[in-house]
Amino acid sequence: MSEKPAIPPQYDVLAQLRHELRTPLNQIIGYSEMLEEDASSQSRDSFSSDLRKILMAARGLTEQINETLQHGRFDPDSDFSKLRHDLRTPLNQIIGYSEMLEEESVDQNTPEFIPDLVKIQKAARALNEVINENLVPGKLGIFLSIPSPYEKPKPASTAGIASDVGVEPSKAESVAVHGHLLVVDDNENNRDMLSRRLLKTGYTVEVAGDGEEALAKVKSNSFDLVLLDIMMPGLDGYAVLTRMKTDAALRHIPVIMISALGEIESVVRCIETGAEDYLPKPFNPTLLKARIGACLEKKQLRDQEQKTYQALVESQKHLAAELSEAAEYVRSLLPPKLESPIKTDWRFVPSTQLGGDSFGYHWLDSDRFAMYLLDVCGHGVGAALLSISAMNVLRSQSLPATDFGNPSEVLGGLNEAFQMENQNNMYFTIWYGVYSKSQKKICFSSGGHPPSVLLPPGQPPQQLRTQGMVIGSLSGLKFKSSEAHVPAGSKLFIFSDGSYELTRPDGSMVQLETFVEILSNLGKRSGSLDEVITTGRELQGKDNFDDDYSLVQIQF
Repeated sequence: MSEKPAIPPQYDVLAQLRHELRTPLNQIIGYSEMLEEDASSQSRDSFSSDLRKILMAARGLTEQINETLQHGRFDPDSDFSKLRHDLRTPLNQIIGYSEMLEEESVDQNTPEFIPDLVKIQKAARALNEVINENLVPGKLGIFLSIPSPYEKPKPASTAGIASDVGVEPSKAESVAVHGHLLVVDDNENNRDMLSRRLLKTGYTVEVAGDGEEALAKVKSNSFDLVLLDIMMPGLDGYAVLTRMKTDAALRHIPVIMISALGEIESVVRCIETGAEDYLPKPFNPTLLKARIGACLEKKQLRDQEQKTYQALVESQKHLAAELSEAAEYVRSLLPPKLESPIKTDWRFVPSTQLGGDSFGYHWLDSDRFAMYLLDVCGHGVGAALLSISAMNVLRSQSLPATDFGNPSEVLGGLNEAFQMENQNNMYFTIWYGVYSKSQKKICFSSGGHPPSVLLPPGQPPQQLRTQGMVIGSLSGLKFKSSEAHVPAGSKLFIFSDGSYELTRPDGSMVQLETFVEILSNLGKRSGSLDEVITTGRELQGKDNFDDDYSLVQIQF
């Protein structure tokens, strides 16, 4: 689809004229409203009555301008004299009433009203100059006879002070009054009028007279909202808005565009560029308050979401640090590697989560050597704590009435001590064996755990396992023990299921038989356990393991 062409400059003639006429009207309405509020608070009914007449005349002028100066409605050949007359009549009323009120302020010794009355008169005379200079035959040229392809006539009720249709004053009043606002307008009276109204409402306000100053202020200060005029010399409001919304440090600041332009194209352009809202001049104070309140409320919600997110990030960092510390603690409990008379080696590769693998070995006496590996279900702190607790029991041999040289008794004692209903429904598997140096045999028992693999010299591998339930599942379970002869030079491998339950890239699962074959080949080569881990990574096609990888080698 081709892009819609920009509106040619000639189509902006009436829009520019409306802007020039409504800018001083905005000032008249704004100052009159503030004065009327002050007069009402002092119960000066006569003063308030005349101010309301000024307001009525100014609003009538706004409606007349909005209604008449539309493409397709305004006839430059016949409408100039009528429009000049229709505009000057209420304009004379504005000047006349404001002059009378100024005299009344002098007579009644209320000089605080005089500066704003003078500003009303100044704005009214500026409006008169715009009328005299522009509303003359031939001034706007033949362009007025060319229909705009985009601008559509709007009823007066959609512009100016009638833009507040549907606004609930009670809702506007309920908005919390706080926030740091920046008012950007090249017209000093506009800045003064709007900033004073906002200060009176309770906001903290700063002002900027052009686009460059506005950008400098938003970069060096923290603002909750920017009220930005569109029509400014140099860097206009569109350019300021565009720069703010393309700057990562500024794009979060909400912007309300304020302008005497009333075209729907202006509204669409502002919203598409990133403005939160758009208010035409002259604006209704209730509508202004409601729109500002809504924008600030949304910003507060976004700020709170950002704070919550940052708190979550910090919490995750803190948790990750604690988990890393816990993992180091678990690793510190693993046994030292032995050289004689039994040689041991092991590898422990934790997964990305804190897991429940642990293992150990120690001499029960001068003849018997105990070895074990357990794997708690699941991951996380709970699994690690249960694993450490069970391992400490084995290391300290603290199970009551238990012969730690008898594997079946050990598993039975662990089962009673660590019933899963007392361990947050967590259980573990274990392989436990005791080697007799004098008898050259090993007695072993397993509870739901993979078998260990014995590699006697010159013989096929043997899988050492007994039938048994996982530890903690049911009270009163009985476990069986079994024995195996261990010739000199034999190697025993004890491991967790995370060492061989690996998923290949094609989705298939590595089987225990494949892992036993890998261990058998390692035994023939007398290679390092690192070769086993490397092979596992190659099989699954990635470096990280989904579960803790625990592998213990014992050479007799």
